Amino acid sequence: MDALTSVPTLLPLQIGHPWPLGAHWDGQGINFAVFSANAQAMDLCLFDDSGCREVARLRLPAHSSDVWHGYLPGAQPGLIYGLRAHGPWQPECGHRFNAAKLLLDPYARELVGSFDWHDAHFGFDRQDPAQPDTRDNAALALKARVVRDAFDWGDDRALHTPLASTLLYEMHVKGFSKLNPMVPEPLRGTFAGLAHESSIAHLQRLGITAVSILPVHFAISEERLVKLGLRNYWSYNTLAFFCINPALASHTGGQSARDEFRAMVRSLHKAGIEVLLDVVYNHTAESDETGPTLSFRGLDNASYYRLQPESRIQYENHSGCGNTLDIRHPRVLQLVMDSLRYWVDEMHVDGFRFDLAPVLGRDDHGFNRDGAFFTAVAQDPVLSRVKMIAEPWDLGPGGYQTRGFPRGWLEWNDRFRDVMRRFWIQSAAAPDDAGAASARGDFALRLCASSDLYQTRQRTPAESVNYVVSHDGFTLRDLVSYNQPHNQANGEDNRDGHQHNLSHNCGVEGPSDSPEVLALRGRLQRALLATTLLAQGTPMLCAGDELGRTQGGNNNPYCQDSATTWTDWSATDGELTAFTEHVIALRRSTLPFANHWYHGVADSHGLRDIAWLNRDGSALQGDAWHDPTQRTLGCLIGKPGRSKVPLLLLVNASHRAQTFKLPHGVWQAVLDTSHPRGLAHGCSLGEPACLVPAHSLLLLQAV
Repeated sequence: MDALTSVPTLLPLQIGHPWPLGAHWDGQGINFAVFSANAQAMDLCLFDDSGCREVARLRLPAHSSDVWHGYLPGAQPGLIYGLRAHGPWQPECGHRFNAAKLLLDPYARELVGSFDWHDAHFGFDRQDPAQPDTRDNAALALKARVVRDAFDWGDDRALHTPLASTLLYEMHVKGFSKLNPMVPEPLRGTFAGLAHESSIAHLQRLGITAVSILPVHFAISEERLVKLGLRNYWSYNTLAFFCINPALASHTGGQSARDEFRAMVRSLHKAGIEVLLDVVYNHTAESDETGPTLSFRGLDNASYYRLQPESRIQYENHSGCGNTLDIRHPRVLQLVMDSLRYWVDEMHVDGFRFDLAPVLGRDDHGFNRDGAFFTAVAQDPVLSRVKMIAEPWDLGPGGYQTRGFPRGWLEWNDRFRDVMRRFWIQSAAAPDDAGAASARGDFALRLCASSDLYQTRQRTPAESVNYVVSHDGFTLRDLVSYNQPHNQANGEDNRDGHQHNLSHNCGVEGPSDSPEVLALRGRLQRALLATTLLAQGTPMLCAGDELGRTQGGNNNPYCQDSATTWTDWSATDGELTAFTEHVIALRRSTLPFANHWYHGVADSHGLRDIAWLNRDGSALQGDAWHDPTQRTLGCLIGKPGRSKVPLLLLVNASHRAQTFKLPHGVWQAVLDTSHPRGLAHGCSLGEPACLVPAHSLLLLQAV
């Protein structure tokens, strides 16, 4: 039965209910509810099964607490619809109503059609922006389809992996499997490709406990990119917060994108791997006042967006993407909360990473860690149980909020990233420059979960997400292969992307056949991986870094849906992969640093929970912490997280091998990052001293 045969006479809309928001089938009909505080009327537009022809336009009959609603008896799932909002065209007052524009329901679960840029999508006349555009865009607009949200989850359940055992793996669904020959071609680059046994086997061999997936919500590419023949590959440009991006689905067997995503989650859970989503609730794809009218802007611009108080024509732009969602408004806050709960309840995801997260905590006076959004999450019976990770900065005033989020939230720790890059990479780049690298004190603080940031705020060490590479910037291999970005393909004359990369090409810009260059690059990559994986806090790897993935020096490939960003499984570094597996196994078995703060105080047996040492075995103290000429230190961990015996970390970021005097006892090396696979061969059992190669780290355990 098609969607409209159940309502052949188009029965009049009944009043229905103002809840739940969106379009929901109750077995006998569909209830429609849409928020708009400033609209004067709201039309429900029904379309034929192709989504091309409008077959009915019905006025929603009721308006309760700023929600327009109506009930269509006899209507069935599969019904295709859109909305038209009537109200004033007064941009100077923040109102941009234009009933000529078909609008997407913000609570849509599935979309019909594809988005192509056309002047008819703009609410204003592009030749005379003060005037509304009168063209009807319905034939071109995206529509919503009413769904029946049923799925056989079997015995699937939330894993609730403890933070102390969590290892994050940041990835792009398409880029991860698009070029993997072990994945059947129809599935490559899709949710089904990620769920394939070969993909899961790789994650399990590594020891990954959670994948952090770049945005899968439906998003569109900016008009500028499309005109350049590019697209927004990263998809940080969301339009529909409840909809899966169908471009990431294989649709094999006629399966919907929604069900393919759920099948992926079910498979990953069965393998012991959690699924976290990167989400973008700081702005929408409608951009600034020069952008299109697709949904929120046409429904109630003044409610959904933060507008400039002195000129409500313009938008506050804390996102850098043209607009900022106004979480201060209770209905906008409700939208975000409803969306998050949907992805947990109906899609079984295990947590979220929030892009530009300070936006969510901005009230009238700036960022507030006790703001409405954080309070709502803390008391929510569903969301309070899942992992919440903040990208702790945005582009607004006071936007840098590392350590500023509520207890229980994890944060991307860019201090860790930058200090570790300085300590290892800049030491290699300028071995004789005393001020080039981070001091040992900074290194030790980051190694111990940035206690200077988080301990004083009564946060746990695991709330520091430690990383040296993410999707945004150079890959690990490129970090030690390029001094400068090579972003010409992005169409901005190589002006985009970070300029402060703290990278070093090791003597040759780009690929090299020099054994000396390759050897140094290998050591630096392994040192950075080991530091990230062994440090206190929650480690995060960027997909492909364990394989030696390169982007050819492009450090901002957000618009590169190509071999630049797809993992090349035919050119992987097997030794680097084996090294990564080895270090992760060591973390899992020993957990060098426990998930509690260390104090350096001796117990009744004289054993300190942690002690910092110079190469000669003496205590590292006073001004020695900040001596810029010294790039070696030892860390004696008396009370590791899982190891039953003390551990000793020996660090040498200098360009020469250095001898370390070992503490009393018998020590056995279990990791040597100077070896391509991390195999320990630098210390002999029972020797009083140990030679640590240049640009390397050793982990030893007491015997």
